[in-house]
Amino acid sequence: MKKFKIRSYCKINLFLRVIKKLKNGYHEIISLITFCDLHDVISISEINNLSDKITFSGDFKSGINQKSNTITQTLSLLRKNKLLTKNFFKINIQKNIPQGSGLGGGSSNAANLLNHFNNQMKLKLNKNKLIFLANKVGSDAPLSLEKKNTFLVGKKNKFIRLNKKLSLNLLIVYPNLLCSTKKIYEKNRRFSAFKSDYLFYSKNRKRLINLLKNQNNDLEEIVVKIYPKVEKIINLIKAQKGCYFSRISGSGSACIGVFANKKNAIYAKKMINFKYPKYWCVVSKTI
Repeated sequence: MKKFKIRSYCKINLFLRVIKKLKNGYHEIISLITFCDLHDVISISEINNLSDKITFSGDFKSGINQKSNTITQTLSLLRKNKLLTKNFFKINIQKNIPQGSGLGGGSSNAANLLNHFNNQMKLKLNKNKLIFLANKVGSDAPLSLEKKNTFLVGKKNKFIRLNKKLSLNLLIVYPNLLCSTKKIYEKNRRFSAFKSDYLFYSKNRKRLINLLKNQNNDLEEIVVKIYPKVEKIINLIKAQKGCYFSRISGSGSACIGVFANKKNAIYAKKMINFKYPKYWCVVSKTI
């Protein structure tokens, strides 16, 4: 019986601007999103059983709802649409991406599971159908269907993919705070008049970095208000040698720093570990 191992990569919001709140309660956003080499590992095998067996392992397995999570939601969705009928699976997710961090681990898991079943079970789902199903699990999930740098225009779920590697050196710090995306957006009162949706096509690395320096994450203000320690982490990262900029990713609470090189990022990690030994901290690179 075949066994599969899938790498489910971490999402990074390099900036995030909230444009307005929509009538349906969601928000129109603009964000430059990329993926880094930090990843969960999904192990899948088919079993002779009348139900699926879903388990979680790894550093961030605790706190996951065993009955309702992005894996069970994806399987339920496929069965509801009669795409999986008689097949049941043993699935383990090694959680290396922290929950409630704004790093999109759960959404990435769902998207990679959809891709796997579409390819291995020959479901013959086209791109639009995959995006439709992924959206049912979470608004971030469609982005993880492809591992490319993404300029996301949130209006009507429209997004433009950029076919280029950013090759950014990252420091990611998770202060063990579980941020509720829904709660953060509900409390947010910061909106941007952002119209320059063409700026990030620049192939000039220096210009791109300068553009990103002048951006921000509109959700950061409310996250810092609820969790003041997040601001201390951001400022400490910014103060490190070689750091271009630092901000939260997504709705937090993970803080990212983009560095000139890997050596600077590693040194900054040592400083963060010394100052905050209980915080989770990792050096990574965009893929």
